[in-house]
Amino acid sequence: MKDFFDLLARMMLSSIFLFESYDSIFFFEQTKETMTSYGIDWRQDLLLYTMIIILIVGSILVLIGYHSNFGAILLLSYFLPYTLIVFSFWNDPPDVQHIQALNFMKNIGVCGGLLLLVVHNSGKYSIKRLIHVMRLPS
Repeated sequence: MKDFFDLLARMMLSSIFLFESYDSIFFFEQTKETMTSYGIDWRQDLLLYTMIIILIVGSILVLIGYHSNFGAILLLSYFLPYTLIVFSFWNDPPDVQHIQALNFMKNIGVCGGLLLLVVHNSGKYSIKRLIHVMRLPS
């Protein structure tokens, strides 16, 4: 049962980031405008393309379970700074501070799930295990 939940957790985590990459691709100009509103003006196209590549590669690695700890590190390298920049509730006015704090804590929880994946690897239902099991004798 544990292995099934490992797979389910990987699917749930990767779906967040696959959707975010989809959203960034199809709303590219709006994403650049949002970056500008948060003060990120330096080489926006390069940053956005890099972010999309990191999201796609990291979420696919997490989903299929092949080097999932590397994929989780990639996703953390994007998601942790994103959370600190976008949901900086300590800089917001008091009327939205509570909502931003809740969103901040949700994202910190997702980061915790990614850290668990880094530590515990992908589990039984993964491509990495399938490759290992199907290794041909020499």
